[in-house]
Amino acid sequence: MKEKFLVDLLKEDNIVVPLSFYKCYKKLDISLDEFFFLMYLKGKGNLITFNPVRISEDLGLKTVEVLTLISSLNDKKLLVIDTYKNDKGTIEEKINLSLFYEKITSIMLDEVVDDNVNNELDENVFSIIEKEFGRTLNSSEIEFIKAWASNFNNEVIIEAVKEASLNGVSSIRYIDRILYEWDKKGIKTKEDVIHFLNKKSKELNEPIEVFDYDWFDDDEERE
Repeated sequence: MKEKFLVDLLKEDNIVVPLSFYKCYKKLDISLDEFFFLMYLKGKGNLITFNPVRISEDLGLKTVEVLTLISSLNDKKLLVIDTYKNDKGTIEEKINLSLFYEKITSIMLDEVVDDNVNNELDENVFSIIEKEFGRTLNSSEIEFIKAWASNFNNEVIIEAVKEASLNGVSSIRYIDRILYEWDKKGIKTKEDVIHFLNKKSKELNEPIEVFDYDWFDDDEERE
């Protein structure tokens, strides 16, 4: 079904897929078939007469396949079938895409928020981490780094990366743990980091006081 459906759908001159929609479709938790079906419906307007036979003819699908797509998208709360009374007083069923537009708008707004967070991070942060790791960051790691921006400035994040590198660890989760521990200690600036690390280094280098105990004398006293 998929191959024929997509081929026939792409032949339609009136099918326009906004790039912003395409970039967001994976977050809708729908299949590619369902996405392009929504784009077909979008091209017909917000309220489309519910006529599975006509739609199946347009797309070259079986009627049961059209009904399956509509049912799935209805279950996912991306469209509904509404009833209306026309001028003649008879009831008509129409496919309403309002839920889809609300959902896609919400996703796009979330993307804007993510971009704003990303903009707050100096691009050098990503390049520095990739340089330390010797590889490109994956999407999951990038999300971790974006989340750091809400609590830490760029300099603190970079210092945490350096600390992880000094410990021979190339792991986003390890850096995240360092930042978590620093946050608990109230470390918020690069100066705080330097002060904390200097103090820690000084404590580690302090000589251990060994209690001078004369074991031989102790044994003689016991006798």
